[in-house]
Amino acid sequence: MRRLRESAALAVLLAFAAPAFLLPPLLLGWITLRGAAAVDWDFLSRASADFGAEGGVYYQILGTGVLIAGAALAAGPLAWALAILRRVYLSRANIRRLDLALYVLNGVPSIVFGLFGYLCFVHALGLGVSWPTGSLILGLMILPTAAVAAAEGLDAVPRERIEAAEALGLLPWQVIRSVHGPAGLPALATGLALGLARAAGETAPIFFTAAVFSGVDFPRSWRDPVVALPTHIFTLAQEAADPAALANAWGAALVLVALIGSFSALSWLLRARARGAIHA
Repeated sequence: MRRLRESAALAVLLAFAAPAFLLPPLLLGWITLRGAAAVDWDFLSRASADFGAEGGVYYQILGTGVLIAGAALAAGPLAWALAILRRVYLSRANIRRLDLALYVLNGVPSIVFGLFGYLCFVHALGLGVSWPTGSLILGLMILPTAAVAAAEGLDAVPRERIEAAEALGLLPWQVIRSVHGPAGLPALATGLALGLARAAGETAPIFFTAAVFSGVDFPRSWRDPVVALPTHIFTLAQEAADPAALANAWGAALVLVALIGSFSALSWLLRARARGAIHA
């Protein structure tokens, strides 16, 4: 009877776990099957035409790259500062408060970030719909992921190593540079890579703050908007009656999935490096 109950419990657990194992390869396979027909060098290297139904996604790739590079520049230094503040200077009570704030920020829906950016940066500060505005909003979105990853890297540093550095008479900033840095910076890079994988696929925030569908190519000033893959896919998907537009939407989706996958793979590599730096 006990073995029967154990087998039944295992079967229920496997049934609940099955979607987690099956859905990702099924979705990836479906996107690849639908998008591979549209993706070739011409698709990757040409500008879109006829409102996206013709041409490629060259400028959409560049625009997405500009947004996520700006997001990394916006979030990276702030995330590192928060992680150092949390590890070195804050009391336990304030650490709990900071952790709570980061978790709450991480749970804010992306549409709320988009509305905040539209009201605050676009209108109140007069930045307009531009790539810096979109980068700032995406940077705020990925800040909790990067800060928590960096903090976990710092928390994993053995206390004996820190005490040894302090015993040698090193000042706090020297301890940060020589002890915390080698462990925390790879962890920060891991968090940034994970956050950028999320940011690359966000649609709502950049719809409000940074992206237009057509009429622009590469931004030439800090007030220029961009075209980006997520908004391009969303707009083309509305044209379900147009087979050419829908085919290009699937092709752009495959390119976006490949971009996100590259960031995810990078995060795995950086995570392994971070573990090596901590235990070296």
